[in-house]
Amino acid sequence: MRVSGLLRLLSLISVLVVTWFFVRSYISSNMINVRLPRWIGSVHKENPVVVKTKCGLSKSCSANFFAFKISSGAANVVGPSMCFEGQTIMSPVKNNVGRGLNIALVNVAKSENCDFPPEHLAPGTKGTVLRHGSFDMYSGDPNLLVKFLKEIPDGTLVLVASYDDPGTKMNDEIRKLLSDLGSSYAKQLGFRDSWVFLGAKGLKSKSPFEELLKNNPDTNKYDGWPELLELEGCAPQKVY
Repeated sequence: MRVSGLLRLLSLISVLVVTWFFVRSYISSNMINVRLPRWIGSVHKENPVVVKTKCGLSKSCSANFFAFKISSGAANVVGPSMCFEGQTIMSPVKNNVGRGLNIALVNVAKSENCDFPPEHLAPGTKGTVLRHGSFDMYSGDPNLLVKFLKEIPDGTLVLVASYDDPGTKMNDEIRKLLSDLGSSYAKQLGFRDSWVFLGAKGLKSKSPFEELLKNNPDTNKYDGWPELLELEGCAPQKVY
């Protein structure tokens, strides 16, 4: 009896020891399987890189180019806006836009006369805004626009955005002056058209930066006005 009881005790101890080793091995194996992916993930985890571009362009401009974005007005409700080299120069928020044609002049040749230098550019350097203004083309004096366009110095970029009505007071002299800046659509500009344009004084060919959307009751997005237009890109610092 004593021998059999001793054997049963030894058998029980053996079962307990084997069970203990099995449980320990199982737990250790699971701990390795859980911790290993976390360790690997912490090493290889990468944060997405967000590239910030001037004026919110889809891609950055290369050297010797200016970044710009021009938006026309929406009907007679939301005014136009212009961004140049990362700085807004005309917009409803700045309260410096109006009905008709909104125009900003940016120097390409070095000049000491600039009314609105961007913060990152010293006065007189390339890329500074010389002047900007809005011209009422519905009930205003078109001679004010003629004078403004004739005084543009050579080597100047010209940014234009329409708002509400750019065409009622348009005449042949204004159309020619705008065409000489590189516009292909100035001769077609009419009542309540949407128009955005970037040209230059002294440009020897037509500008590639221009969009026109005619006022057409069959295709207008708004009641009496076409959809607003947006124009963005990289303008060369040398215009001729």
